[in-house]
Amino acid sequence: MNALAYCRRLILGAKLDPLNPRTRQHLALVALLAWIGLGSDGLSSACYGPEEAFLALGEHTHLALYLAFAMAATVFIIALAYNQVIELFPSGGGGYKAATHLIGPYAGLVSGSALIVDYVLTITISVASAADALFSMLPAWQGYKFVSEIGLIGLLILLNLRGMKESIQVLLPIFLGFFVSHALLIVYGVIRKSAELDTLLPATLHETQRVWRESGWLFTISLFLRAYSLGGGTYTGIEAVSNNINNLAEPRVRTGHLTMFYMASSLAFTAGGIVLLYLLWHAAPAPDRTLNAVVFEHVIDSLGWSSPHWRHGVLAATLALEGGLLLVAANTGFLGGPAVMANMAADRWVPRQFRQLSSRMVTQNGVLLMGTAALAILLWSGGAVSVLVVLYSINVFLTFSLSLFGLCRHWWEQRLYSRHWRRRLALSVIGLAVTGFILVVTVVEKFTEGGWLTLLITSGVIGVCVAIRRHYEAVQTAMKRIDEAYSLPMTWDDEAPSPPLDPALPTAVYLVGGNRGAAMHMLQWVLRHFEGRFRNHVFVSVGEVDKQAFDSARAIKTLQARIDNSLRYFTSYCVSRGLAAASYQAYGADPLEELSRLVDEVLARFPQAVCFASKLMFARENWWTRLLHNQMPLAMQRRLQRAGHEIIIVPIQVPSERPAPRRPIR
Repeated sequence: MNALAYCRRLILGAKLDPLNPRTRQHLALVALLAWIGLGSDGLSSACYGPEEAFLALGEHTHLALYLAFAMAATVFIIALAYNQVIELFPSGGGGYKAATHLIGPYAGLVSGSALIVDYVLTITISVASAADALFSMLPAWQGYKFVSEIGLIGLLILLNLRGMKESIQVLLPIFLGFFVSHALLIVYGVIRKSAELDTLLPATLHETQRVWRESGWLFTISLFLRAYSLGGGTYTGIEAVSNNINNLAEPRVRTGHLTMFYMASSLAFTAGGIVLLYLLWHAAPAPDRTLNAVVFEHVIDSLGWSSPHWRHGVLAATLALEGGLLLVAANTGFLGGPAVMANMAADRWVPRQFRQLSSRMVTQNGVLLMGTAALAILLWSGGAVSVLVVLYSINVFLTFSLSLFGLCRHWWEQRLYSRHWRRRLALSVIGLAVTGFILVVTVVEKFTEGGWLTLLITSGVIGVCVAIRRHYEAVQTAMKRIDEAYSLPMTWDDEAPSPPLDPALPTAVYLVGGNRGAAMHMLQWVLRHFEGRFRNHVFVSVGEVDKQAFDSARAIKTLQARIDNSLRYFTSYCVSRGLAAASYQAYGADPLEELSRLVDEVLARFPQAVCFASKLMFARENWWTRLLHNQMPLAMQRRLQRAGHEIIIVPIQVPSERPAPRRPIR
């Protein structure tokens, strides 16, 4: 093992076998780990969502009592609605698949694009909020805050390249420490003010009536609903379980429901409890400090400890755990974002590279893109949470609303087939009303304060995805023509034995991809231009175990059958012409690595070999076509030439890049 390979293994971990069932079992998350890894995004929103809502009340803080109950109820409404998404789509995909299958592909595109942007913002806002919490107790170190945020994103990228379970296990103590410490502070803070609880409800009703009489019912209701909507960041992250249900331990649906219960209960208790603390302890904003830091300092001071060092230490530990949890929440963006992109890549909305898994069974292209995009947003915003929370809330409620509208439509269509359709439809309608209202208010209220940028970025992502999809459709149409032109019906005996191979004689090694017509074109080209030169014909193919294949044992079997049939087709064709032929196949998450290993094995056995690979040629070659096609043959060409082996690239002219007349996508 060379130094570079050793360092890579040390940092990222040992390679995993995607065909070994134990690999899937090892990576699957039980409910507790799923709650930590996927529920941390929701729980962490209690660090900034309740504060946004409470501050929006202005001087009318008595309305916070209603706000606390409304927040807790909303969490359970959305969670129960998303339990239905888990049941309908147990293979994962969440809001993207719900919108795609229950409404239509373009609704799914909007939902998926919104989720991608949302998960990027999840990383950014969580890291920025973590830095705010940590530096609330280090005012003299404020100048290092931004640099720390950049470093934290880099650390999370490395953790997630090692794997989902490993990153969660590293962050587990932080999550549990946050929840336990905040639960204790909330319970103690409420009990400490128990004398005020008896008069809180009557006082709240009296104050509400006074404002109602002086300012009118419209002002009172509008003020409350505005604060309630601007606290919408509290509910972000609830969709993470349904997006990643495929990563949970069997039975997936039951594990998903249990995870959702843990998430909803912890978030409702924490968010509602923190708002109640604001109200009972009369929390007020302070420079360079979060409202949580202010109220927790009041609660800790009330413990009566004489030593200021103890008080400061407990507060510092609480805020450190709060900042730590926000880092765990940022990790959710690295789990959910690549999963959404993998599902969109399967539908050809994004480049197929985002379906690929690394040797650690991680969609590393998605992880790297999410991290890079988060760094870009962080640099643009300067880490200002007040700016980021506006960008963040809009997209998540767009996805919520599309998913819940799809559920409403689904249960209405199922009214003749399901006994429980009324209850589920009612829950979906209530959830849609809540999320739709918050979406509209947030867009209207925050449009000029930065909300327009979220809509612009999401629209840009949608536009790029549409262009990618149209290009792939055009190329697929062209490749069908190549298949029709070059594929031959199997009229020969595919079970005939091959003439004996002689490794000492010249050998043609064909790197076979997924298109049979392209591979047959390559074979015919070699037989025509090198007539009689090669005495052995060896066909090599690698089955790529991507995100979808890894999540389904049936998909892996289908992949193996397809590769086996394809190789038998070419070897039997050569045998029918009296040519000695053999085939080699391998499977892995990194097709380039597996192909390199397999070709090295073949070249070691056949030293007089020349490799052949096919490459698509477009009428207009540019960075766009290079991004979406031909990475494998060009990468193999570089590797083999560096090793001193011969490889010839056989060009295949794509007939036309223009798509056929537009048809509805089904």
